[in-house]
Amino acid sequence: MKPYSHFRGPSLILLGIVHILLFAAGLVAAAALRHGTPYVNPFVAAEVVRDFFQQNLTAVRVSSFFLFASAVPLGIFAVTMVSRLRFMGVRAAGTNIALFGGLTAANALIFSGLFGWVLSVPDVAASVPAVRAIYFLSFLFGGATYAVGFGLLAAGVSITSHFSRLLPRWLVAVGMLVALTGEFSALSLIAYPANFFIPITRYVGFIWLLLAAVKLTRHNRQGQLANAADAS
Repeated sequence: MKPYSHFRGPSLILLGIVHILLFAAGLVAAAALRHGTPYVNPFVAAEVVRDFFQQNLTAVRVSSFFLFASAVPLGIFAVTMVSRLRFMGVRAAGTNIALFGGLTAANALIFSGLFGWVLSVPDVAASVPAVRAIYFLSFLFGGATYAVGFGLLAAGVSITSHFSRLLPRWLVAVGMLVALTGEFSALSLIAYPANFFIPITRYVGFIWLLLAAVKLTRHNRQGQLANAADAS
């Protein structure tokens, strides 16, 4: 069988955009449905948390749906990214680290979204102990677990791309920043201020994800054109 001369798989750029748009849609829809009410911190009094979820069942359900949905393109992105790197000749352990991290981040969003959806059930939202426990699970999966996984995805892609000269140094540096903040976010399990690293990982990670997708897609196309010129 003749080997493929070009990579066949979903568009990394499209997957990255869909992931970010779904996540953003959840934030916007939830904020609109809450009519400006700020999201509650899981560490405040249990009764305050219970009252918040009881009063915002629809907002919680909608935001949880979009969070769950955003996990799908992220997981496919991770698998496609690793497949593309291997197609481009990368044979390093970093690709497996990236795959593990990407799937961990995607699964973390899935569980966070599902736990959040459970909190939109009226009978559950009426119970202070149930709300407290389930909200912490949703928070931990969507926060530290996601950030650690995404950090590993960024590290695996950035390091292997650096040694293979597939990404520019400045973008590798951004990826390593995302990787470091992602891993440091695990400290939030023992020190609350470390939660500061989670939004850095998420939002800077969005930028890195899209830029890496664009650069690797262009690099692959340039390689295909070069191969076609050599063949002719």
